[in-house]
Amino acid sequence: MSATADFGHQSQHTAIEALNDAVLEVTDLMSPPCLMAGSANPALAVKVAHRVNVERLERSIERFPDGETYVRLGSSVRGRDAYIIQPTCAPVNDNLFELLLLIDTLKRASAGRVTAIVPYYGYARQDRKFTGREPITAKLVANLITAAGATRIVAVDLHSPAIQGFFDIGMDHLTAIPLLADYLRGSIPRESVIVSPDTGGVKRADLYARLLDLPIAILHKRRANAREVEVAAVVGDIRGKVPVIVDDIIATGGTIRQAVDTLVQAGALPEVRVAATHGVLADDAVTHLQHPAIREILVTDTIPIADEVRAALPSLHVVTIADLLAVALRRLHSGQSLSELFSREGAPPV
Repeated sequence: MSATADFGHQSQHTAIEALNDAVLEVTDLMSPPCLMAGSANPALAVKVAHRVNVERLERSIERFPDGETYVRLGSSVRGRDAYIIQPTCAPVNDNLFELLLLIDTLKRASAGRVTAIVPYYGYARQDRKFTGREPITAKLVANLITAAGATRIVAVDLHSPAIQGFFDIGMDHLTAIPLLADYLRGSIPRESVIVSPDTGGVKRADLYARLLDLPIAILHKRRANAREVEVAAVVGDIRGKVPVIVDDIIATGGTIRQAVDTLVQAGALPEVRVAATHGVLADDAVTHLQHPAIREILVTDTIPIADEVRAALPSLHVVTIADLLAVALRRLHSGQSLSELFSREGAPPV
């Protein structure tokens, strides 16, 4: 190699080293992320902050006598990546508006990127018009979050994956199904069958079935109104098997109770397991789920479960999604892919 060529090679190598040094300097100068907990599920935010060793921002949230909400930050967030954990569970409207205020507060405090982590996305079931003269509220909520100033949103097991398309900002859709499947793997017998409570949940049930290497059955139902459904048929072999009913949401539990009755009458063993990501558990859910054939109910902590509900449902078990959210937060901040979270069963450790 000539002296000129060697000099050129050294110059190129020196330039690459300089670029690497510059990248390292920028990385070192990056402000650490910060996390703000809304009042909907502060316990989950504490778990996530602990797992990634990230600062949890001091904030005050107050309700004025006339019902207005007041939010104030207790420390500077200028230029920092900020993450908010706030499911829009009951009271839905209060928690939704609080989320909007938290986003606006961070933007006006000159935060860098503001990511709204919404483990449970309220209004997700209003994702289309079922009849005339109805709103598409899931889209409206997406517009509100965007208008408030969020640069990205993270949600877990949306009722309809199509809601991802409602956002004009970055949207990451996580799933807790591998976590729930890992739990079920050690607690259900081999003669089990995964059951979708309706035809709309077939893809969800198929994912459980593949993770657990189990057959699948489907309940075909007709909805009489917003609160009442009737099961029309059972598709699949469930006779003499342990049904594992999988869904995304347990709201009032009426669908689950009717599904259990139908499965047992069709010859399934009265040892039913129920798994769902979001335990809304509203209205008469406790009564509906106190079914003698239900052996276990599995949900995650996307929504906090009241102590009285836990006491009334000893079969209820809660799996935390803190590890899943912690890994997602760390990967988002460092610019890494989130798709690797689902390349194998379960989420990777923090």
